[in-house]
Amino acid sequence: MPRGIPNAKRDESAMRYTLFHVPLPLNPKHAGTHYLKSESQTLWARNAARAHRTRAPPSEDVVTPEGRRGSKVLVIHPGSRFLRVGRASDVMPIIVPNVIARKHEPPVPEPRYIEGISRPRRDKAPTESSSSQSHDEYAVPLNSDDPFDMKVAAITISLRDRMRFYKLRVTPNAANIASTFNEQFVPETIPEMNDPFRIDWIQGSVEEEHLAIHLADPAASGYVVRWPFYGGKFNTRDYPSNQMILSDIETILRDILYEKLGIEPRTYNEYSVVLVIPDFYDRFYVEHMVRMLLITMGFKQLCAQQESLAATYGAGISNACVVDMGAVKTSIACVDDGLVLADTRMSLNMGGDDITEFLYVLLERIKFPYRDVNLARSYDWSVIEDLKARLCTLAEGDVALNLYDFVVRKPGRATEKYGLRAYDEIILAPMCLFEPRVIEFDQKRDGMQPISHPDVSEDIVEQISDYFTQAMVISTQHLLPPAMPPTIMPPEIPSMPASGTQTPGASSQPAFVVSTQPVPGASTVGDGTADLPMEIIDVDELDSKPSLPGMSLPVSVQPLLQPAHIYPGGYPIDVCFEASKLPLDVAIFNSARAAGGDEKIRKYLQAVLVIGGSALVPGMAHALESRLQAIATPLVPNMEKVQIIPPPKDVDPRALGWKGAAVLGKMDSVSDLWITAADWDILGMRGLKERCFYL
Repeated sequence: MPRGIPNAKRDESAMRYTLFHVPLPLNPKHAGTHYLKSESQTLWARNAARAHRTRAPPSEDVVTPEGRRGSKVLVIHPGSRFLRVGRASDVMPIIVPNVIARKHEPPVPEPRYIEGISRPRRDKAPTESSSSQSHDEYAVPLNSDDPFDMKVAAITISLRDRMRFYKLRVTPNAANIASTFNEQFVPETIPEMNDPFRIDWIQGSVEEEHLAIHLADPAASGYVVRWPFYGGKFNTRDYPSNQMILSDIETILRDILYEKLGIEPRTYNEYSVVLVIPDFYDRFYVEHMVRMLLITMGFKQLCAQQESLAATYGAGISNACVVDMGAVKTSIACVDDGLVLADTRMSLNMGGDDITEFLYVLLERIKFPYRDVNLARSYDWSVIEDLKARLCTLAEGDVALNLYDFVVRKPGRATEKYGLRAYDEIILAPMCLFEPRVIEFDQKRDGMQPISHPDVSEDIVEQISDYFTQAMVISTQHLLPPAMPPTIMPPEIPSMPASGTQTPGASSQPAFVVSTQPVPGASTVGDGTADLPMEIIDVDELDSKPSLPGMSLPVSVQPLLQPAHIYPGGYPIDVCFEASKLPLDVAIFNSARAAGGDEKIRKYLQAVLVIGGSALVPGMAHALESRLQAIATPLVPNMEKVQIIPPPKDVDPRALGWKGAAVLGKMDSVSDLWITAADWDILGMRGLKERCFYL
């Protein structure tokens, strides 16, 4: 045997499986290869070198004018209601409704409207005895047999507690006064020549498809109106196939780029794209969008960026708990030095549209003077949206029996001006974000289909993080059975009490919920901001008693039946869906908890960045601060004042995510994040993961 080679281990067993001798490992000293040991040998470097060799030298006769930095970079931020597109060099994006109207063969389906708010019974009218009672008793019918009345009663009592804590006066019999005025109001007709904001409605059938929503009667004109996006995903409820969704998205993008930015399809290969994706993204959604932009439309290169990270770029900060309050969903994530912490991501199935619909339901209870309103029609939805933008507030001091006016513009009819009196409806509507008991979450997801077949996957190992996060597991622990097999136990979490209720009988400690309602006599901290103490409510008695006034239940506390389906991760419940029902303040606290220990919680609760359309509601910052302070003070040691970071001055919080992505598109470091069509053709989604390491 040659010198230097050790003797092979002798086989002492009586039986041998094979006569093949496993060769010994190579000596590392003898390995002389340098394959893939330097960046110059990676696929990215080879593609760049190949492109440099094939690039034609510039002609001396041709003068290439240098444009502004970022003028060849497009930033695309899709949303459920609006689409924001623009060059990275622009100050503000082009904002257009993310909707398309296509010609449809008869019969044309009627526009679908998703009722996310549980409605009161139409056949019930207020009795004479109830109308003669005080305002509190009239607006809070605790003896009602209507579940909707009970839900509104709980939210109203929560508001009354806060008003008493701040020593604000409650107007007696305000609901009757408002109802009497609204019922007797006669609208005023405004001539067309005196209406400077009149709308040119599209009547009848036209030759081309329209992206506008100013069709007078889409069904009568032979058009079907669809919204391709819903809650950070494709709107599979209104489309029969994914290809139709992508076709509509491509049509919208091509039309905007040509009409608004003057970019023709033949010049797409000169532009790079920064695509803003949700924090808790769907892998198939990202894959289809990237393939459409790179392969189908033919852009030069692409970079994907998460919304929370883009928002921190736009705000000029590196660490924050970003709360993006959109039209359909509210996403929460903690950003640490340019990285979105995956375990902290939360997605709540509620947003500005729920505020709009709840406001409409509350106004109907006080005899809304515009009685022909139908939210399935675009112009009626715009009326309630305008009222929400002008009336809604979360500042308890703004609650008063005031007189408001609004204008209704219908196709083919003269403009009408109405008067409206309202009291606490203007603050109860946005309070549904903190008291989501009035939202029908099951109805909102009816009809939604998965983008791809659940049994089809490109990954050998299933990524559990695609289905839920650590913050979602923390938020739904009280819904899990007492005993679970060790293989499907949730990950370890910080050893502190959960902010929701535990399953009855799950542990020896009493179950409790965190009630963020004010308690009389609470102290103040800092600059006088109310530090609302926490009230501990035993939920063992909830099965035998009606819903307690002022109680804030994050999710249902009813015992679970034997599960008939096992969800991803081995859980008997849909963790992502159950976590989407949390109140906004509880979800923010659980997101910060998932980041780590007490120090991380204090770090992120002192830097909460609120963006999105609902962030424009007056009093939103103080409402969040007081409720988060009430939760965090008893549970987190040395917890100082919770701080809400306002968006930068003169920057619309709705476009802050787009603004941050535009900042990234102009940075030199973005050159390391681009992925080209050739890279996508070879590596696919894996190439995007190597470039954007968070995917």
